[in-house]
Amino acid sequence: MRVLVVEDDPALRLGISRMLQAEGWQVDAVTDGEYALSATATQDYDAAVLDLGLPRRGGLEVLSRWRSLGKDLAVLILTANDGLTSRLQGLNNGADDYLAKPFEPEELVARLRAVTRRRSGNASNLLSLGNLRFNTDTKELYFGQERLALSPREAALLELLMSSHGSAVPKSRIISAMSSWESNFSANSVEIYILKLRRKLAPAGVNIVTLRGVGYALELL
Repeated sequence: MRVLVVEDDPALRLGISRMLQAEGWQVDAVTDGEYALSATATQDYDAAVLDLGLPRRGGLEVLSRWRSLGKDLAVLILTANDGLTSRLQGLNNGADDYLAKPFEPEELVARLRAVTRRRSGNASNLLSLGNLRFNTDTKELYFGQERLALSPREAALLELLMSSHGSAVPKSRIISAMSSWESNFSANSVEIYILKLRRKLAPAGVNIVTLRGVGYALELL
């Protein structure tokens, strides 16, 4: 999952970014509303952590702009104002959830997971295919009672493929989801990780099919 953090406080911005990176997510961070709009103009994101009190363009203006442009990323609002009016403004402008400062790091992570699941149509943190079960929170993969070891990037790739089961995932979507401004994921890297994951899934009766010119999809053998 690729996340945009929009926060003008340097320490908080760095703390949130590192916390989300520790969850295995790819994170980009910007300091104000203008940069937030520029980032989403050139890059697709699965989610955003959006502060309301931003320089240049406020968080509500950014959020309204995203929704008017059809941006479908999940948005978790952060603000120091815990009043009802502020919460309603955010939710009415298209936010998925609201978190008041100060907050516990674990709550931010849990709420961000929840809003992304709702936005993608997956109410549960468990994805299944055949005898495979994947926990999107813990990144654990089980085949029956056996746990299959995955690297962080293998887990990220599998989550993307399983959450899109029934349709192909374009290579460009994989590159975008597994990259950040600080860490690029190339087309060659996609092929390498597809091969690694394919080998691990084969004993479980699951294959990753390459659809030329379309992308990759999971199928039961």
